[in-house]
Amino acid sequence: MPFKRKSEGASTTPAKRGRPSLSAKPKSAEAAPSASSPQTGEKRKRGRPRKSTDDVTPNAKKVAPSDGSKRGRGRPKKILTPAQTAAAEKAAANAGPKKGRGRPRKEPGTETTPAKEKKKDGRGRPRKSLPTNGDEPSIFDAKADAGEEPLADVPKGNTGRSYWLMKAEPESRMEKGVDVKFSIDDLAAADKPEPWDGVRNPVARNLMRDMKRGDYAFFYHSNCKTPAVVGVMEIVQEHSPDEAAFDPKHPYYDPKSVRDVPKWVVVHVEFRRKFENQVTLHKLKEKAEAGKPLENLQMVKQSRLSVSSVTPAQWRYILELAGEDPNAEIVAEESKDGEKKDDKAVDSGENAAEDKDPEDKDDEDKDAEADQDSELEL
Repeated sequence: MPFKRKSEGASTTPAKRGRPSLSAKPKSAEAAPSASSPQTGEKRKRGRPRKSTDDVTPNAKKVAPSDGSKRGRGRPKKILTPAQTAAAEKAAANAGPKKGRGRPRKEPGTETTPAKEKKKDGRGRPRKSLPTNGDEPSIFDAKADAGEEPLADVPKGNTGRSYWLMKAEPESRMEKGVDVKFSIDDLAAADKPEPWDGVRNPVARNLMRDMKRGDYAFFYHSNCKTPAVVGVMEIVQEHSPDEAAFDPKHPYYDPKSVRDVPKWVVVHVEFRRKFENQVTLHKLKEKAEAGKPLENLQMVKQSRLSVSSVTPAQWRYILELAGEDPNAEIVAEESKDGEKKDDKAVDSGENAAEDKDPEDKDDEDKDAEADQDSELEL
């Protein structure tokens, strides 16, 4: 078979490669039918095709009945027989006026008294009624309601002092090589007032600034096996700068506290007495439940404070829990006041005798001699 050249085997020249010209139409376009609408002859647009008037769709609007009555929504009316219609008319005649819904209309000239509204039970804790006599509500009434007998009938004496609770650690604990242990026995063994140092909480510090000389405080053993209120001490010196904050070797050193503007303070306290029956933390929490005498005790509500305030009513109640006589302090105060008054009276009498004019003393002597002479003449 003879070899054929390319020119001999190719009948047509191949098309040039590249983008076709705009004038050239694709074969698919030539074969496609016209996309115009058959009804209007307009060019077909994108989207849903128009509905022809001849098409019947299931969602077409229903024609009203031929009798002219408009069909209402809902359940169709029930067709009654003549007997049922007569019975219904008879019942409607005997029923009287129909009662309308909602609030009845007010007739002019008639007055209606508003009905009493029922008191709604409010949610949450009931409000506390304020005392009418201006005194503090007594916790002993609450104890009587709970079926408990108070240990003593405590008068509400106004001693003018405030009450506090102050915590210390009775067990050994080393800080920077120093034992920070301090118990009520250590306070009792002290021969001079002890500074209550180491308080580094701003709230507790502000409470210490409010302390006055003569205030009483509970001594509370903290961070031990049995935390409890163990005794009573007295504030004998008001707040002064805490020297421990200036000593770098002290466990409670604070570099931010400077002598010009001291950040922390101390008060000096003295031992007064130790309880035979300690009031444990468990007992305090039990009496601090809602509705009980110690429900607002700051020491329970803010347990991280080392110094907290105590109200006079809470003070007396805790003394009762410890088996102490709350009357003893008031009686002791009254006796001290009486002794002071007697001492002042004696001092004033002696001073008056010393301050007498010598001429008055001579007149008294002359009167005494005259009385003796009259007795001798008789």
